[in-house]
Amino acid sequence: MRLRMKGAQLRLKLRGKELSLLLIFLVCTTILFWAWDKSPLLTSSLPPKSQFFQLSPDVIMMPSEERTHLTKNTSDFPLKDAIYKEANHLDEVTPEDHSKGSSYLVPVSSKKVFLDPEAKPPLRPLSPLVVSEQEAKHKHGLEDEKNGSAESELSLKDKEVTDNIISKESNLKQEDKRVENPACNYAKGKWVVDDRRPLYSGSKCKQWLAPMWACRLTQRQDFAFEKLRWQPRDCQLEEFEGSKFLERMQDKTLAFVGDSLGRQQFLSLMCMITGGKKRTDVRDVGQEYGFIVGPGSKRPNGWAYRFPSTNSTILFYWSSCLCDLEPLNVTDPLTEYAMHLDRPPAFLHQFLHKIDVLVLNTGHHWNRGKLRGNRWVMYVGGVPNTNRKVAGMGGAKNFTVHSTIKWVNSQLPKHPRLKAFYRSISPRHFMNGDWNTGGSCDSTTPMSIGKEVLQEESSDGVAASAVRGTGVNLLDITALSQVRDEGHISRFSITATPGVQDCLHWCLPGVPDTWNELLFAQI
Repeated sequence: MRLRMKGAQLRLKLRGKELSLLLIFLVCTTILFWAWDKSPLLTSSLPPKSQFFQLSPDVIMMPSEERTHLTKNTSDFPLKDAIYKEANHLDEVTPEDHSKGSSYLVPVSSKKVFLDPEAKPPLRPLSPLVVSEQEAKHKHGLEDEKNGSAESELSLKDKEVTDNIISKESNLKQEDKRVENPACNYAKGKWVVDDRRPLYSGSKCKQWLAPMWACRLTQRQDFAFEKLRWQPRDCQLEEFEGSKFLERMQDKTLAFVGDSLGRQQFLSLMCMITGGKKRTDVRDVGQEYGFIVGPGSKRPNGWAYRFPSTNSTILFYWSSCLCDLEPLNVTDPLTEYAMHLDRPPAFLHQFLHKIDVLVLNTGHHWNRGKLRGNRWVMYVGGVPNTNRKVAGMGGAKNFTVHSTIKWVNSQLPKHPRLKAFYRSISPRHFMNGDWNTGGSCDSTTPMSIGKEVLQEESSDGVAASAVRGTGVNLLDITALSQVRDEGHISRFSITATPGVQDCLHWCLPGVPDTWNELLFAQI
């Protein structure tokens, strides 16, 4: 009997403990859910309850058919994994493309657009964007990194937590309207019609603009290409104003170092700053940098101009291959030149301490004909190159670009105010041949109409790999320029030879103006 009573008491004690534990669990769970609803800290760190069992509205499923638009003849510069979708096949995007992470252009409108140089169309609204499931997830994960964007898809609770931050940012933007978004990829976006363009007159900017690139001075009759403006996808480009640019460059020097495309960007910027108007106050300070016309030369190896109002200097130095050139026999006018692939231009050694913003480029002079014509001989380590991997044009260019950028990066700690850029290659658009074999670029309607550049990485793999891991910034203009085939000098060059077209250089005003707008947004 005593054993039975003890067993019954033990069972009652165990049941009491179980009930106590269950009661404690229910109380803790109730407190947790109450804290979730009431605590901003937990709200910001945990997903909203409404998202537990809902699919993201950003995910858009697409059909699996695809039709490419770009042929091998469109350009002799291959866009990295680029796919151009025709405007009348809006939904034809394959899941395979997304899974591979390929670069592509997605059409944003199925309506054909014809640009009339006489018409004054209103600004076109941005069309709804069709994105892949992979991109939608990526975009959703990056929303919190955007600086108070009006289009950010924040939950109501997130907005309550960040109200104060956004209001503070708005006040700062009113004081300084400069658009700054370190996370913005300015190379992603589309070309839109803007009746406020161009930023200057191609026929009036005679003080700076070389006549051979001023298409308004040629027989060309279509100028609709001047009305296009680049619109980045994830941010707004700050409106370029010459006075604002000079204020930002107060007591500073901006130097372009590169080839003829670099010179086009330099001349474009001079026209943009002055609005294409004559400026008698701007001083020629080329002699300070050794820019003189040497014996037997038709022009100096650079130009430099200073705006006295802000003490801002803009210069260009000619270095088509972005390496040091040294005559092997200074007494022989027909001497060969050592082309030191592992040395930056001597100009940089001499004047880097005076430069605040540096923009480098090279690309189209890397061919055997140019080297033979200039009597350039490749050198590495102070002796003629014997490395077969570097002997080819592609290998030599890659080696030089990496070498020069590595050197510039090594100089950044010595010049903490210096901001350096490497501009990616400007694409050519020769169709059915090259410059000397009947190649042409007669299109007057840009292939960019109805399409959007969405690739994450640069089409210029050499440039992207060279700056990766360095303090040198990439000014990525390749893909956005690739879809502007109608913007070249074409057959309208003043010095054109019959049957020879210029599908390398650009009409000004034109595409290089956008390169400078992207530069302006990042300095």
